Amino acid sequence: MSKSTIHRYCTFRVGEACFALPADGVVEVLRGGSLARVPRAPESVLGLLHLRGRIVPIIDPAAQLGISRVAEQRATHLVIELQDDWYGLVIDEMLDVVEIPADRVEQVTAPTTEASGDALIGVFAAQDRLVHLLDPQRMIHSLTRLRPQAPERQGVSHGRP
Repeated sequence: MSKSTIHRYCTFRVGEACFALPADGVVEVLRGGSLARVPRAPESVLGLLHLRGRIVPIIDPAAQLGISRVAEQRATHLVIELQDDWYGLVIDEMLDVVEIPADRVEQVTAPTTEASGDALIGVFAAQDRLVHLLDPQRMIHSLTRLRPQAPERQGVSHGRP
């Protein structure tokens, strides 16, 4: 009998749902902060936060995943790191760091047509709730697919770039 690989996840609540991200990619949890709006950004990008010399895009997973929030309290940011860049996720409540055996994760089988739907990679049945496992790389990648394209230039360039 082989022993299952165990992974550590940070769990958090968005609306009524419980989600988890790999713990090794979580930088910190912040409360508050002033956001600078980003013109023409996707709906799920709430703005930018200046954090110790870094510009951190703040993303609303509720908007990205189509979840209704219980309350409109957007003061907690879960800061994650992906390939040396930081991103903040607006969450309703930070829960626990948990260890989840890989063989207890149910893989997502239904294909989705929404760009952000592929961020959900599995579900774990904890004793008191279902935990939806997210792939942070897929979440961020889906935002680049949702980004509005810049309008194409019209007219003659007259030899200037």
